[in-house]
Amino acid sequence: MSPVGTAEEFFTASGVRLRRRGARPGAFNWLFLPGGPGIGAESLFGLADALDVPGTCWMVDLPGDGSNVSPPGAPASPHDVWPRVLIEAAQALPNCVYLGHSTGGMYLLSVPELESLLVGLVLVSTAPDASWRAPFFEMTQRHPLPEVDAATRRYEAERTDERLRDIAVASAEWNFAPEGVTEGRELLRRMPYNRAAVDWSDRNFDETYVHTWWPRAVPTLIISGSEDRIVQQTRWTQPAFQGPHILHRRVKGAAHFPWIERPQAVAAAMRELVPRMTPRP
Repeated sequence: MSPVGTAEEFFTASGVRLRRRGARPGAFNWLFLPGGPGIGAESLFGLADALDVPGTCWMVDLPGDGSNVSPPGAPASPHDVWPRVLIEAAQALPNCVYLGHSTGGMYLLSVPELESLLVGLVLVSTAPDASWRAPFFEMTQRHPLPEVDAATRRYEAERTDERLRDIAVASAEWNFAPEGVTEGRELLRRMPYNRAAVDWSDRNFDETYVHTWWPRAVPTLIISGSEDRIVQQTRWTQPAFQGPHILHRRVKGAAHFPWIERPQAVAAAMRELVPRMTPRP
């Protein structure tokens, strides 16, 4: 089935939404997959805008994620096709480079069919397995945020997307370095949220996640903020995640959304990846 939509926005057969966010001369199609889960691809607009890579940037929302609530073609239970539906987006355009932020990167690494479809891969503030969760929960105990606890209690009493937003906004001090908290809090306040996506990932993915593939030759960039307190980045130092086709860039002073504190450093890292990739005929 052909994608449905226009040059600016279209949907795949199962309802993955792709929205164009800027284009420069070049053959690559950059697919930006947000973290969360439950937060919309709008969370990556600032990242896409900070880059000067060749090609077109597309913001990707899975069916039933963010504001992509009732897309054409999606099954009645849209999360039933997660995360394998990521394949459809990579098949919809030529020369795709997937960029996954946080949980988005974890979803990418759980779909091995993507390896043959991509000319490049970017992993931002993500992890190869669920071992990041224990250090995260320990951090929240060492650095409690009473506003998060209060927002969580309100959410448990009234499970709405708006209450979910309140939790995210209250957690800004965990997600951003001190200099980025004000901008980060406003970013989180503007975002669409989807509690059904959070519930699905909590039940089916988050605790049991282990990557099911690792690029054997696909040029790959791993971007880690030195101050990331959400997803611990130390696992990437293991030998299994090294190789001549793998770039590791640790962004000093940046946290879980590294482009907020250090947009120029993130853009520079992305530029380093470009000459390693080869468009397909």
